[in-house]
Amino acid sequence: MSNTRKKIPTNIITGFLGVGKTTAITHLLRNKPEGERWSVLVNEFGEVGIDGALLKDSGAFVREVPGGCICCVAGLPMKIALNMLIATTKPDRLLVEPTGLGHPEEIINTLTGEYYDGVLDLRATLTLFDPRRLRDARYRDNANFRDQLAVADVLVANKMDMCAEEDLAQLDTWLVQQQDQRPCYRVVQGTIDPRWLDEPRRVHQLQHPGAHQGARLSRRSSSELLNARVQLPEGKDFILRENRGQGFYSCGWMFRRDWQFDFNGLFLWLMGLNLVRIKAVINTDQGVHSFNAEEGVLSVNKLDEELAQDLPDSRIEFIDASPLPIAQLQDNLLQLLKFLEGK
Repeated sequence: MSNTRKKIPTNIITGFLGVGKTTAITHLLRNKPEGERWSVLVNEFGEVGIDGALLKDSGAFVREVPGGCICCVAGLPMKIALNMLIATTKPDRLLVEPTGLGHPEEIINTLTGEYYDGVLDLRATLTLFDPRRLRDARYRDNANFRDQLAVADVLVANKMDMCAEEDLAQLDTWLVQQQDQRPCYRVVQGTIDPRWLDEPRRVHQLQHPGAHQGARLSRRSSSELLNARVQLPEGKDFILRENRGQGFYSCGWMFRRDWQFDFNGLFLWLMGLNLVRIKAVINTDQGVHSFNAEEGVLSVNKLDEELAQDLPDSRIEFIDASPLPIAQLQDNLLQLLKFLEGK
């Protein structure tokens, strides 16, 4: 009998900050073939790690690598995180979600290198993008944004329901300029078809192959990746974590699970913040809710009770292109603390 194991189909799901990668992956996981076991390696720019909680009810096995980007640690530390995920979950498919500020080239090199030659079958890289950003120089001229698009085997134009006529015209013009045969699907709410994962991989010419080398995000040690799930230290009411890189800044807090925040006050406060990105999973006096905001547009969802009961803490993360007023943000958060659950 042969001991040869089937290679694990693997896909990179990439895209810039706020494009909807986590929503798209959630949709994929909920529409995966029945009976298959899928695993996800999630990387976030922020230090506290929130996407893992948002993916918790998806039926997949999720491992987080918060703080920095895994393409900056694509050697031994990334291999440790991948190896642990593969060994403990034995997936039928593996999805890798880099941070929105990450460059996919080194991840591709690692996944296709000799180390994983007999383990992983890297298939299509899917790049989500918001067509509205094609008219915004902050995004259009960003080296990582451009190479995330260049490296795509499948382009996914997300948030089509939010596009104006001029956005659609710009998208059509941009696609003609690409002069290639890559498929570009137009979707709403990240509704990726699982069949797109098996589109063929192509050879790509990156526009800025060295750009990420000179603007790396924070590196993480092997020991940090082994314990990548950030936890609130025993006896602490909350902790603050910060990160910066490539012109972006993040700060995030983790709070005791039994702390409840004023939902109405939190909602109104977050509505008034015009930051590049806000993500949170917070225990409130109206239940546990996820908050997701991009450029001042806020969406809120209540988590089901079973999932909410499993969350060990509340977490919130802010990302912006300017230094954040950390002391003021923390003071505002603490003012929204309503009471201790059960007290």
